[in-house]
Amino acid sequence: MLIGAHVSTAGGLVNAWERGVEFGCDAIQVFNQSPRMWRPTQHKEKDLAEFRARMADGPIRSVVIHAVYLINAASNDREVRGKSLTSLTHALRVGDAIGADGVVFHPGSTVGQPHEEAMERVGEAIREVLAESESCPLLLEDTAGAGGTLGRNFRELARLIELGGGGDRLGVCLDSCHMYASGFDVRTADKLTAVIDDCVSAVGVGRVRCLHVNDCATALGSNRDRHALLPDGELGTRGLAAFLSEPRFDDLPALLEGGSGQGANFQQVQLAKELRKKGLAARKRRRTRAKAKR
Repeated sequence: MLIGAHVSTAGGLVNAWERGVEFGCDAIQVFNQSPRMWRPTQHKEKDLAEFRARMADGPIRSVVIHAVYLINAASNDREVRGKSLTSLTHALRVGDAIGADGVVFHPGSTVGQPHEEAMERVGEAIREVLAESESCPLLLEDTAGAGGTLGRNFRELARLIELGGGGDRLGVCLDSCHMYASGFDVRTADKLTAVIDDCVSAVGVGRVRCLHVNDCATALGSNRDRHALLPDGELGTRGLAAFLSEPRFDDLPALLEGGSGQGANFQQVQLAKELRKKGLAARKRRRTRAKAKR
């Protein structure tokens, strides 16, 4: 597992890489532009080349882009839809330029429109932005389920992948906070196993390509997206240790995004690595006890 964090790109992509190194990251996540503005960031080729060189030589082994929050690929408003597709295309092209392992995006919201029509608009948007970019994967993130948000369960994610053409570039990013807030109890290894069994059955094991590791500040099934710092939320030490040691998550980028108004930092990244060790040790003890009973 490549444990890391979302880092700021203030000062450029190379600065983002350096922040990741300071945090002790194995993977980093960045925005391709300001998360609350439509205007795309035009990265200079020199910066892109230096970033690629750092990634080739340094301790960070994965970079993921998070598309901006303003995007709503389900919108039927012409202006919003146009800006959403332009921004998402830009994110994928930046991903192509830096060798990103994916662009994570929130599929969008119905905004009061019929559900299936909104789903179909997302599928159309996915097909369009993939056609306008080369090879960077597009990863649909599960949502906490508030309002008319799409992607609140594995069935919806699978349907969106189907509507988007079902190609190899499509995958999912699972957020531990969103899963819990949308009603998936993942606080123990056994419960998480059952949930991921359902996920794999719906979308396929090869589609799960990225993780967001966030504790949840709200109750199970609250449908509220409120992150807590590790391990101060509802998932706690046991739940996070289980999530970070799930065997099917091995080798995936596992990215902390922070909580309680604070971004991820060195202490949080190191804590996540310790929680993974605890989870792996607990799973080993369970296997040993199970063998002894045979």
